Amino acid sequence: MKKLARLLGLCGLVAAMLVASMATVLAAENVDWNSNVIRATGGGVAPAGARTMAQARMMARRAAIADAYRQLAEYVGGVNVDAETTVDMAAVQSDIIKTKVNATIRGARIVSEGQTGDGGYEVTMEVPMFGVSALASAVIDRPAVIESFPVQEPNVAPARIEHRDDGLWTTTQSTSSAASAPDGKAIGSFTGLIVDCRGLGLKPVMSPVIKNVKGKPIYGYKNLDYDKVIQNGMASYAKDMSNASRAGSNPLIVRAVGLENHNGTPILSVADANRVLIENGATHFLDNTNVVFLR
Repeated sequence: MKKLARLLGLCGLVAAMLVASMATVLAAENVDWNSNVIRATGGGVAPAGARTMAQARMMARRAAIADAYRQLAEYVGGVNVDAETTVDMAAVQSDIIKTKVNATIRGARIVSEGQTGDGGYEVTMEVPMFGVSALASAVIDRPAVIESFPVQEPNVAPARIEHRDDGLWTTTQSTSSAASAPDGKAIGSFTGLIVDCRGLGLKPVMSPVIKNVKGKPIYGYKNLDYDKVIQNGMASYAKDMSNASRAGSNPLIVRAVGLENHNGTPILSVADANRVLIENGATHFLDNTNVVFLR
Protein backbone atom coordinates (compact mmCIF):
# COMPACT_ATOMS: atom_id res chain seq x y z
CA MET A 1 0.00 0.00 0.00
CA LYS A 2 2.83 2.39 0.84
CA LYS A 3 4.45 1.71 -2.54
CA LEU A 4 1.11 2.34 -4.25
CA ALA A 5 0.64 5.60 -2.34
CA ARG A 6 4.12 6.75 -3.30
CA LEU A 7 3.47 5.80 -6.92
CA LEU A 8 0.18 7.70 -6.95
CA GLY A 9 1.88 10.68 -5.35
CA LEU A 10 4.61 10.61 -7.99
CA CYS A 11 2.03 10.38 -10.76
CA GLY A 12 0.21 13.38 -9.29
CA LEU A 13 3.46 15.36 -9.12
CA VAL A 14 4.30 14.52 -12.74
CA ALA A 15 0.78 15.51 -13.83
CA ALA A 16 1.07 18.83 -11.96
CA MET A 17 4.43 19.50 -13.58
CA LEU A 18 2.99 18.78 -17.02
CA VAL A 19 0.05 21.10 -16.39
CA ALA A 20 2.41 23.85 -15.17
CA SER A 21 4.66 23.33 -18.18
CA MET A 22 1.71 23.57 -20.58
CA ALA A 23 0.48 26.74 -18.83
CA THR A 24 3.93 28.29 -19.28
CA VAL A 25 3.92 27.41 -22.99
CA LEU A 26 0.45 28.89 -23.42
CA ALA A 27 1.48 32.05 -21.56
CA ALA A 28 4.54 32.45 -23.77
CA GLU A 29 2.29 32.51 -26.82
CA ASN A 30 -0.42 34.78 -25.44
CA VAL A 31 1.38 37.43 -23.39
CA ASP A 32 2.33 40.70 -25.06
CA TRP A 33 5.44 41.68 -23.09
CA ASN A 34 5.85 44.95 -24.94
CA SER A 35 2.33 46.15 -24.08
CA ASN A 36 2.29 44.12 -20.83
CA VAL A 37 -1.10 42.48 -21.37
CA ILE A 38 -2.35 38.89 -21.37
CA ARG A 39 -4.82 38.28 -24.18
CA ALA A 40 -7.28 35.47 -24.96
CA THR A 41 -9.93 34.96 -27.64
CA GLY A 42 -12.89 32.81 -26.70
CA GLY A 43 -15.41 31.26 -29.07
CA GLY A 44 -18.99 30.24 -28.54
CA VAL A 45 -21.99 28.90 -30.44
CA ALA A 46 -25.67 29.10 -29.61
CA PRO A 47 -27.42 25.96 -28.37
CA ALA A 48 -29.90 24.32 -30.72
CA GLY A 49 -32.82 25.32 -28.50
CA ALA A 50 -32.43 29.07 -29.00
CA ARG A 51 -35.85 30.55 -29.77
CA THR A 52 -34.84 33.69 -31.65
CA MET A 53 -31.81 35.01 -33.49
CA ALA A 54 -31.28 37.61 -30.75
CA GLN A 55 -31.34 34.93 -28.06
CA ALA A 56 -28.95 32.75 -30.08
CA ARG A 57 -26.51 35.63 -30.44
CA MET A 58 -26.70 36.46 -26.72
CA MET A 59 -26.11 32.83 -25.68
CA ALA A 60 -23.22 32.44 -28.13
CA ARG A 61 -21.65 35.62 -26.75
CA ARG A 62 -22.03 34.35 -23.18
CA ALA A 63 -20.33 31.08 -24.14
CA ALA A 64 -17.50 32.97 -25.85
CA ILE A 65 -16.89 35.10 -22.75
CA ALA A 66 -16.80 32.00 -20.55
CA ASP A 67 -14.29 30.41 -22.93
CA ALA A 68 -12.11 33.53 -22.88
CA TYR A 69 -12.12 33.56 -19.06
CA ARG A 70 -11.08 29.90 -19.02
CA GLN A 71 -8.20 30.56 -21.39
CA LEU A 72 -7.09 33.66 -19.46
CA ALA A 73 -6.88 31.61 -16.27
CA GLU A 74 -4.52 29.18 -18.03
CA TYR A 75 -2.38 31.91 -19.57
CA VAL A 76 -2.15 33.98 -16.37
CA GLY A 77 -1.10 30.91 -14.38
CA GLY A 78 1.88 30.35 -16.66
CA VAL A 79 3.25 33.89 -16.44
CA ASN A 80 6.55 34.13 -14.58
CA VAL A 81 6.54 36.51 -11.61
CA ASP A 82 10.30 36.11 -11.36
CA ALA A 83 12.82 33.75 -12.90
CA GLU A 84 11.77 30.81 -10.72
CA THR A 85 8.10 31.37 -9.81
CA THR A 86 4.99 31.33 -11.99
CA VAL A 87 1.68 32.90 -10.97
CA ASP A 88 0.24 29.40 -10.43
CA MET A 89 3.10 28.54 -8.07
CA ALA A 90 2.54 31.73 -6.09
CA ALA A 91 -1.21 31.06 -5.90
CA VAL A 92 -0.65 27.54 -4.57
CA GLN A 93 1.54 28.93 -1.80
CA SER A 94 -0.97 31.59 -0.72
CA ASP A 95 -4.77 31.67 -0.66
CA ILE A 96 -4.58 35.47 -0.55
CA ILE A 97 -2.64 35.56 -3.82
CA LYS A 98 -5.03 33.03 -5.35
CA THR A 99 -8.02 35.21 -4.44
CA LYS A 100 -6.37 38.34 -5.84
CA VAL A 101 -5.40 36.57 -9.07
CA ASN A 102 -8.95 35.27 -9.55
CA ALA A 103 -10.31 38.78 -8.99
CA THR A 104 -7.87 40.16 -11.57
CA ILE A 105 -9.05 37.61 -14.15
CA ARG A 106 -12.71 38.39 -13.42
CA GLY A 107 -11.89 42.04 -14.08
CA ALA A 108 -10.62 41.33 -17.61
CA ARG A 109 -11.87 43.77 -20.21
CA ILE A 110 -13.34 43.00 -23.61
CA VAL A 111 -11.27 44.60 -26.36
CA SER A 112 -13.11 43.21 -29.40
CA GLU A 113 -16.08 40.98 -30.18
CA GLY A 114 -18.33 39.97 -32.99
CA GLN A 115 -20.13 37.20 -34.83
CA THR A 116 -18.19 34.76 -36.96
CA GLY A 117 -19.07 33.68 -40.47
CA ASP A 118 -20.48 30.35 -39.30
CA GLY A 119 -22.91 31.95 -36.86
CA GLY A 120 -20.69 31.65 -33.80
CA TYR A 121 -19.33 34.44 -31.67
CA GLU A 122 -15.80 35.50 -30.69
CA VAL A 123 -14.72 37.67 -27.77
CA THR A 124 -11.15 38.87 -27.17
CA MET A 125 -10.33 39.85 -23.57
CA GLU A 126 -7.24 41.26 -21.90
CA VAL A 127 -5.77 41.25 -18.40
CA PRO A 128 -3.20 43.98 -17.72
CA MET A 129 -0.04 42.91 -15.95
CA PHE A 130 0.57 46.40 -14.53
CA GLY A 131 -1.62 49.33 -13.57
CA VAL A 132 -4.80 49.72 -11.53
CA SER A 133 -6.30 46.35 -10.48
CA ALA A 134 -3.67 44.52 -12.52
CA LEU A 135 -1.88 41.22 -11.99
CA ALA A 136 1.27 42.78 -10.48
CA SER A 137 -0.46 43.94 -7.30
CA ALA A 138 -1.69 40.38 -6.72
CA VAL A 139 1.68 38.64 -6.99
CA ILE A 140 4.45 41.16 -6.16
CA ASP A 141 4.86 41.93 -2.45
CA ARG A 142 5.66 45.39 -1.16
CA PRO A 143 9.23 45.35 0.24
CA ALA A 144 9.77 46.51 3.81
CA VAL A 145 12.27 49.14 2.65
CA ILE A 146 13.61 50.42 -0.65
CA GLU A 147 17.20 49.23 -1.05
CA SER A 148 19.76 51.60 -2.52
CA PHE A 149 21.34 50.71 -5.83
CA PRO A 150 24.76 49.12 -5.22
CA VAL A 151 27.99 50.99 -5.75
CA GLN A 152 30.21 50.03 -8.65
CA GLU A 153 32.71 47.21 -8.24
CA PRO A 154 36.09 48.55 -7.14
CA ASN A 155 39.24 48.15 -9.23
CA VAL A 156 37.25 47.68 -12.46
CA ALA A 157 36.96 50.68 -14.76
CA PRO A 158 33.48 51.33 -16.14
CA ALA A 159 33.03 50.40 -19.77
CA ARG A 160 33.80 53.05 -22.35
CA ILE A 161 31.10 54.19 -24.76
CA GLU A 162 31.09 54.62 -28.51
CA HIS A 163 28.70 56.32 -30.91
CA ARG A 164 27.01 53.85 -33.26
CA ASP A 165 26.17 54.48 -36.89
CA ASP A 166 22.47 54.77 -35.98
CA GLY A 167 23.21 57.64 -33.60
CA LEU A 168 22.82 55.60 -30.40
CA TRP A 169 25.46 54.93 -27.75
CA THR A 170 26.71 51.52 -26.68
CA THR A 171 29.40 50.22 -24.35
CA THR A 172 32.55 48.88 -25.98
CA GLN A 173 35.71 47.01 -25.06
CA SER A 174 37.70 49.20 -27.42
CA THR A 175 39.69 52.15 -26.10
CA SER A 176 40.03 53.89 -29.45
CA SER A 177 37.58 56.63 -30.46
CA ALA A 178 35.45 55.82 -27.43
CA ALA A 179 34.03 58.33 -24.99
CA SER A 180 34.75 58.07 -21.29
CA ALA A 181 34.35 60.46 -18.39
CA PRO A 182 37.37 61.12 -16.15
CA ASP A 183 37.71 59.29 -12.84
CA GLY A 184 34.72 57.06 -13.49
CA LYS A 185 32.26 59.94 -13.54
CA ALA A 186 29.08 59.86 -15.59
CA ILE A 187 28.95 60.98 -19.18
CA GLY A 188 25.30 61.81 -18.50
CA SER A 189 22.23 62.52 -20.66
CA PHE A 190 21.12 58.88 -20.99
CA THR A 191 17.35 58.44 -20.88
CA GLY A 192 17.16 54.70 -20.37
CA LEU A 193 18.86 51.33 -20.59
CA ILE A 194 18.60 48.70 -23.32
CA VAL A 195 20.02 45.28 -22.48
CA ASP A 196 20.59 43.32 -25.69
CA CYS A 197 19.93 39.64 -24.95
CA ARG A 198 19.14 38.56 -28.50
CA GLY A 199 20.25 35.04 -29.33
CA LEU A 200 20.54 34.00 -25.67
CA GLY A 201 16.99 32.73 -25.15
CA LEU A 202 15.86 35.29 -22.57
CA LYS A 203 12.66 34.36 -20.71
CA PRO A 204 10.43 37.34 -19.87
CA VAL A 205 9.38 37.79 -16.23
CA MET A 206 7.30 40.37 -14.37
CA SER A 207 10.00 41.14 -11.81
CA PRO A 208 13.36 40.91 -13.62
CA VAL A 209 16.80 41.20 -12.06
CA ILE A 210 20.04 42.29 -13.74
CA LYS A 211 23.30 40.97 -12.29
CA ASN A 212 26.99 41.36 -13.01
CA VAL A 213 29.20 38.34 -13.66
CA LYS A 214 30.20 38.28 -9.99
CA GLY A 215 26.60 37.55 -9.09
CA LYS A 216 25.80 40.99 -7.63
CA PRO A 217 22.30 42.27 -8.51
CA ILE A 218 22.38 45.80 -9.90
CA TYR A 219 18.65 46.13 -10.68
CA GLY A 220 15.62 44.60 -8.97
CA TYR A 221 12.20 45.63 -7.70
CA LYS A 222 13.51 46.13 -4.15
CA ASN A 223 15.57 49.06 -5.50
CA LEU A 224 12.45 50.80 -6.82
CA ASP A 225 9.38 52.61 -5.64
CA TYR A 226 6.80 49.82 -5.22
CA ASP A 227 3.85 51.85 -6.48
CA LYS A 228 5.80 52.76 -9.61
CA VAL A 229 6.59 49.08 -10.24
CA ILE A 230 2.93 48.10 -9.86
CA GLN A 231 1.79 50.92 -12.13
CA ASN A 232 4.39 50.70 -14.91
CA GLY A 233 6.28 47.44 -14.48
CA MET A 234 10.06 47.27 -14.35
CA ALA A 235 10.86 46.83 -18.03
CA SER A 236 9.48 45.97 -21.42
CA TYR A 237 10.59 43.15 -23.71
CA ALA A 238 11.05 43.81 -27.42
CA LYS A 239 12.28 41.99 -30.49
CA ASP A 240 14.08 44.99 -31.98
CA MET A 241 14.96 48.63 -31.44
CA SER A 242 11.75 49.87 -33.07
CA ASN A 243 9.79 48.72 -30.01
CA ALA A 244 12.27 50.01 -27.42
CA SER A 245 10.72 53.45 -26.88
CA ARG A 246 10.45 52.87 -23.13
CA ALA A 247 14.19 53.58 -22.90
CA GLY A 248 13.72 57.07 -24.33
CA SER A 249 15.44 58.94 -27.12
CA ASN A 250 19.02 58.53 -25.88
CA PRO A 251 19.38 55.08 -24.30
CA LEU A 252 22.56 53.42 -23.11
CA ILE A 253 22.90 50.03 -24.83
CA VAL A 254 24.75 47.13 -23.23
CA ARG A 255 25.11 43.53 -24.35
CA ALA A 256 24.35 40.72 -21.91
CA VAL A 257 27.17 38.18 -21.66
CA GLY A 258 24.86 35.42 -20.46
CA LEU A 259 21.70 34.45 -18.57
CA GLU A 260 21.02 32.85 -15.19
CA ASN A 261 18.03 31.53 -13.23
CA HIS A 262 16.29 29.56 -15.96
CA ASN A 263 17.24 32.21 -18.53
CA GLY A 264 15.30 34.93 -16.73
CA THR A 265 18.21 37.00 -15.39
CA PRO A 266 20.53 38.88 -17.80
CA ILE A 267 24.21 39.00 -16.80
CA LEU A 268 26.47 41.95 -17.60
CA SER A 269 30.23 42.23 -17.51
CA VAL A 270 31.52 44.06 -14.44
CA ALA A 271 32.68 46.97 -16.63
CA ASP A 272 29.24 47.31 -18.24
CA ALA A 273 27.47 47.00 -14.90
CA ASN A 274 29.71 49.70 -13.45
CA ARG A 275 28.92 51.98 -16.36
CA VAL A 276 25.17 51.41 -15.90
CA LEU A 277 25.34 52.22 -12.18
CA ILE A 278 27.41 55.36 -12.75
CA GLU A 279 25.12 56.67 -15.47
CA ASN A 280 22.03 55.88 -13.41
CA GLY A 281 23.46 57.98 -10.63
CA ALA A 282 23.42 60.93 -13.04
CA THR A 283 20.04 60.57 -14.76
CA HIS A 284 18.16 57.91 -12.71
CA PHE A 285 16.82 55.90 -15.65
CA LEU A 286 16.78 52.74 -13.53
CA ASP A 287 14.82 54.52 -10.79
CA ASN A 288 12.32 55.52 -13.48
CA THR A 289 12.11 51.92 -14.83
CA ASN A 290 13.17 53.06 -18.31
CA VAL A 291 14.53 49.61 -19.12
CA VAL A 292 14.10 47.46 -22.23
CA PHE A 293 15.31 43.91 -22.83
CA LEU A 294 15.86 42.86 -26.44
CA ARG A 295 15.23 39.14 -26.89
